[in-house]
Amino acid sequence: MVKKKIAKVLAFRYKILAAILILLAGGLVLLPKYQKHEGIKPEELVSHAMSPERYMTTDRLAHILINQDPSFILIDVRDEKSFASYTLPNAINIPLEKLFDEDSESYLNQNQFDVVLFSNDNFHADQAWILCNRLGYKNLRVLKGGINQWFTTIINPLKPEENMPAAAHELYATRKAASMFFGVVYPEQVKVEAPKIVKEAPKKVITVEKKKKAAAEGGC
Repeated sequence: MVKKKIAKVLAFRYKILAAILILLAGGLVLLPKYQKHEGIKPEELVSHAMSPERYMTTDRLAHILINQDPSFILIDVRDEKSFASYTLPNAINIPLEKLFDEDSESYLNQNQFDVVLFSNDNFHADQAWILCNRLGYKNLRVLKGGINQWFTTIINPLKPEENMPAAAHELYATRKAASMFFGVVYPEQVKVEAPKIVKEAPKKVITVEKKKKAAAEGGC
């Protein structure tokens, strides 16, 4: 019963997303600056949007960053203030409102690199993905859950209960190692030095031999 309800909710959300995508796709062609870009058809855009492959998990991204994979470009589509406060390593800031600037196209329209778009959650990154796809840009991904998901899974992963499956403990160990790579320090890493106890050297006992009394000399 619960599964059926969840399926209905997901189906409803997909329909809403499809309607939004079609509206955005149709509205984009009205932008004078980009009339020369025919882009892709709305039906194709919706098909791409429904594919789960367009999302990248935080675990996958952590693996990419740790291994310094040079084939990815990270684009932070949040505002400049949020970007200055915190962002992912080596990310480039292209706020959503500057997505159509001429300087932005060289980063977003890529054939050699995979572009990973991210925001606090999926909302603005999804918008950027839709608009870039409508223009025909390829090799685009969205960080699933955005910065919020990054914090809850990589920076501050939840420790599983003792009775949980081994896979959950293995995943936690991997995420914990990743968080340490990105600068998180755990209590067990901080070694508390015990106070040094200075022991006094034992005093040497010097025994003094008693002098033997001299024998009395003979009398007169």
